[in-house]
Amino acid sequence: MDVKKNTGFKLSVMTLAIMNVTAVVSLRGLPAEAEYGLSSAFYYLFAAIVFLIPTALVAAELAAMFSDKQGGVFRWVGEAMGARTGFLAIWLQWIESTIWYPTVLTFGAVSIAFIGMDQTHDMSLASNKMFTLIVVLIIYWIATFISLKGLNWVGKIAKIGGLVGTIIPAGLLIVLGIIYLASGGHNNMDMSQGFFPDLSKLDNLVLASGIFLFYAGMEMMGIHVMDVKNPSKNYPKAIIIGSLITVCIFVLGTFSLGFIIPAKDINLTQSLLIGFDNYFKYLHMSWASPIIAVALMFGVLAGVLTWVAGPSKGIFSVGRAGYLPPFFQKTNKIGVQRNILLIQGGIVTLLSLLFVVMPSVQSFYQILSQLTVLLYLIMYMLMFASAIMLRYKMKNLNRPFRLGKGNGMMWLLAGLGFCGALLAFILSFIPPGQIATGSNTVWFSVLIIGCIVVVIIPYIIYASRKPSWRNPDAANEFAPFHWEASTASATAATAVSNTTTAAPTTPKKQPASNSNPDKQQKKNK
Repeated sequence: MDVKKNTGFKLSVMTLAIMNVTAVVSLRGLPAEAEYGLSSAFYYLFAAIVFLIPTALVAAELAAMFSDKQGGVFRWVGEAMGARTGFLAIWLQWIESTIWYPTVLTFGAVSIAFIGMDQTHDMSLASNKMFTLIVVLIIYWIATFISLKGLNWVGKIAKIGGLVGTIIPAGLLIVLGIIYLASGGHNNMDMSQGFFPDLSKLDNLVLASGIFLFYAGMEMMGIHVMDVKNPSKNYPKAIIIGSLITVCIFVLGTFSLGFIIPAKDINLTQSLLIGFDNYFKYLHMSWASPIIAVALMFGVLAGVLTWVAGPSKGIFSVGRAGYLPPFFQKTNKIGVQRNILLIQGGIVTLLSLLFVVMPSVQSFYQILSQLTVLLYLIMYMLMFASAIMLRYKMKNLNRPFRLGKGNGMMWLLAGLGFCGALLAFILSFIPPGQIATGSNTVWFSVLIIGCIVVVIIPYIIYASRKPSWRNPDAANEFAPFHWEASTASATAATAVSNTTTAAPTTPKKQPASNSNPDKQQKKNK
């Protein structure tokens, strides 16, 4: 993770705040929280306080500490816990995004299904497993082939798609909700639930735990900490503003869906489109429904493009440093990580075939979403723990952006983030009461076995490393960890000390050794 230096350009507080919003906000998860009515606001605020803000600020300190070194979360965790655990962290970040693709693309398939003008037919098509499977695979492989064209293509499509497919629809949904209530529309939200939820019903909390993934990705913004003027003051300000805007979009967007759709009729994959449909019918603007469906589908493609090109690039860079076999280091003519993208596509294709096992598209969506949450939360717990450890292991390292003068603020924020992630991790294993996920055996098997297998694989790869895996071209790309440099310095110092001690007893042997380089070369061989 590199930070561009000395460009002369500095991001304003509002610019960085909007960048944070664009990176985090996604509308596909709103229906999952709309079932909670007013209490959904509690979950959004709770997750923002114990996860979103700690993630952004802790990642900012870590990114600033290692702004001149590659690796991202691999570097952060590796410096604190060793290369093996660092590799686990970057692996989880990559594999989590790979498992996430089918869930977000399911939403893309539903968007395409709602391009028609007949809502009943659209809903039926969106529930069709084969239609969803085919569309998921088509959109994903289109995104992969675009990624193979390079970051120039990815950047252009992602920028337009983020605006057209996320920001504008989010604002429109909120405005439609306000107009609907102001003009006398019937409020379908159960207002009796109150702001504070019934925390005794654990089976209802599993959907709420998924809200942590809504805020996932904020650590990516840490790369920009040094691109802000006076980062110690302005970066936290931008994070707070961006977080408030993000929470407002999520809360008001969720409320807007709750106003127009009764809780009992909410569907995780279809309700966003149905909500727009219902609002447009109320305003006699049904012609706009296909337009918003196309916009949301384009937003999905843009989001997938951003993630296809991101984590895969991170693990590719780490792999070139000797952590992945040469096969995974192959690139195309323009240097894009071809083989990793193709392997990633194969995994997405296999996961998508789970459609034929799960009882419904909605249950498939939920179980993969939960597995994604579990894996990402493991990575976040490693990141928070590493941030605290580095305050003691590398206490003298320059921190251009530092949380507090002492260690108290780091303990508070990283500790809060760790506990929040741990709570969400535990809750994510509880089957949701609102969705037919099939048998509990299938639910627990997929989540538990999935987590175990995914965590074990990087340890096997790490144990199988060979010197030949290190790409010669990457020799200067990855600086050693601080503990590797310390060990090398200690070894060199010991060697110098031994040579100095031995020198007086063997003054005449050195010229003889140097006088016959061929003999010395054979000896070295």
